[in-house]
Amino acid sequence: MYFNPEIETMSRAELEALQIKRLKKSIDTALQTPFYQKTLGEKGITSASINSLDDLQKIPFTTKEDLRNNYPFGLVACDIKKVVRLHSSSGTTGNPTVICHTQHDIDQWANRVARCLYMVGVRDTDVFQNSSGYGMFTGGLGFQYGAERLGALTVPAAAGNTLRQIKFIRDFGTTTVHAIPSYATRLYEVMQEQGVDPRRDTKLKTLVIGAEPHTDEQRKRIEDLLGVKAYNSFGMSEMSGPGVAFECTYQNGLHIWEDCFIVEIINPDTLEPVPDGEIGELVLTTLDREAMPLLRYRSRDLTRFLPGECPCRRTHRRLDRIKGRSDDMFIVKGVNIFPMQVEKILMQFKELGTNYLITIETKNNNDEMSVEVELGDLFTDDFSKLQSLTREITRQLKDEILLTPKVKLVDKGSLPQTEGKAVRVRDLRNNK
Repeated sequence: MYFNPEIETMSRAELEALQIKRLKKSIDTALQTPFYQKTLGEKGITSASINSLDDLQKIPFTTKEDLRNNYPFGLVACDIKKVVRLHSSSGTTGNPTVICHTQHDIDQWANRVARCLYMVGVRDTDVFQNSSGYGMFTGGLGFQYGAERLGALTVPAAAGNTLRQIKFIRDFGTTTVHAIPSYATRLYEVMQEQGVDPRRDTKLKTLVIGAEPHTDEQRKRIEDLLGVKAYNSFGMSEMSGPGVAFECTYQNGLHIWEDCFIVEIINPDTLEPVPDGEIGELVLTTLDREAMPLLRYRSRDLTRFLPGECPCRRTHRRLDRIKGRSDDMFIVKGVNIFPMQVEKILMQFKELGTNYLITIETKNNNDEMSVEVELGDLFTDDFSKLQSLTREITRQLKDEILLTPKVKLVDKGSLPQTEGKAVRVRDLRNNK
């Protein structure tokens, strides 16, 4: 039932004692970086300053902007020779965020993902197919290493090519698939088109979903379509990636692994802790990372602690599903996107005006992103040039945001004008 019973069922007192011990070590490690030498030094904070979890409040927050300002290796706390891998998110108008890992960090990350998968019944007898993107996106390698740590037969199918995904599922006897929710629905649609009944023609039993917001109603619909149990996963690249929190078989909240993270939920405006059960911004502190410990990292994700104990008897606290974000980032097909990323590309074209609108909507159970942008005064009415310009804008946007939006160039004055702050994003999905 438990991948690591000693850790997963540890008493609260034991767990908090472990957190304090590891927090002290994380502070000592963080103080090897100029950034934390400055931010902690200004407050006179050392590991000796921490005697209880309440003392965590003394530590200043770390933000995504801090990571960008110290790009690429300014927050690396060890000799760079010890770093064996890095992952990077796409940037906005400036630097991307980079997270570095030692072999210890990779091993611990794999253990956490393995713990998550084991919790929902995945074993070394399973065939685990990963339809997530590999490369800089952490969902690919994160789940790959975790499934391998369990001893499962892994199929690194990567994203897209649905016909091939279905062939692999049938030919290899896939029992577990990792997919974003919208793609899970797409899998079923193509199965229908191909005359494949997932219950009759496959061995699928478990689906791991995450990386994009979804409702419990959408999860239940996916379960009904594919004949599987679908479990919610939460991760973020700054915390390594997947394996931060995960549902158990009771599907009543995400157990967040408190031996590896200290969890806070704060009011994003006052920055003060909110009462248990109240929605606020998730703040995380890493406890077992060598290369880049992060202290009180503001995730911008909005959630709440769920009250009570879980019937699975794991003692680690449970989070509600992510409700949204406290900033303007939006997620499409598991990719984090900021409006300024789009604006940065559009403003490079002299043929375009300054007014644009991003729309995200669900069509045929698939999230689609479109970008409408007004033409400028310099553009002449030439259809071939319009097509060429549209293609080039689309190409550059894909390079920046890692997915292909639908680009539509419209006449000047066509888009809504607002007084005050411009509305740049319309999210019409019902799973926000």
